[in-house]
Amino acid sequence: TLWRGARWRAVVSPSAAAAGRIIGGNGHPLMLRLRDIPNLITLARIVSVVPLAWLIALQMHGWALALGLAAGASDAIDGLLAKRFGWESRLGGVLDPIADKLLLVSAFIVLTAQGHLPLWLLALVILRDVVIVVGGIAYHYLVAPFDAAPMFVSKLNTLLQILLVLGVLAALSVTPWLQPWVAQGCLAVAVTTVISGLQYVWVYGRLAMAGGKK
Repeated sequence: TLWRGARWRAVVSPSAAAAGRIIGGNGHPLMLRLRDIPNLITLARIVSVVPLAWLIALQMHGWALALGLAAGASDAIDGLLAKRFGWESRLGGVLDPIADKLLLVSAFIVLTAQGHLPLWLLALVILRDVVIVVGGIAYHYLVAPFDAAPMFVSKLNTLLQILLVLGVLAALSVTPWLQPWVAQGCLAVAVTTVISGLQYVWVYGRLAMAGGKK
């Protein structure tokens, strides 16, 4: 690819493309590295936590729904870019679940405070996260390095939590006919929360007893 100007040109060389960098005419890399784009998108999701919670608190549920949908779309986009171009990174692997968890927990807290979600579900979700985090830290320091890769049920639980939050926001703004389905959504989230939490305890409990050997 070639951009021509009066005094400047830049090319993307094959080796630079592999590294995800744009090279200027003098051979020096520009500041932006293409492989950092997924992480920047993830950071934008983290930044959106406060506006999302604020919009819900102000009962501007339509705007909160729009922001939630944008955050969900950005999650899909950064994952697609990382996998499609090989831009995965250890930092991205850490930031991505943190961004999801911050968005979900903040939305759950505010929606629960407003009476749109049951308190027991919020307690269950937070308890499961605390058990996994504390157990993971203990396993990492006492047994072996903790593999933070999410299991299938955990991914399903996260998806259902996202759908529940978006469904509640939609029911409060543009599609009130979804309100009767909120109870079923809460039940689905509760079941997968319990199963995923028990799965982590079972899997890593057995690994701990085996000395960390898989």
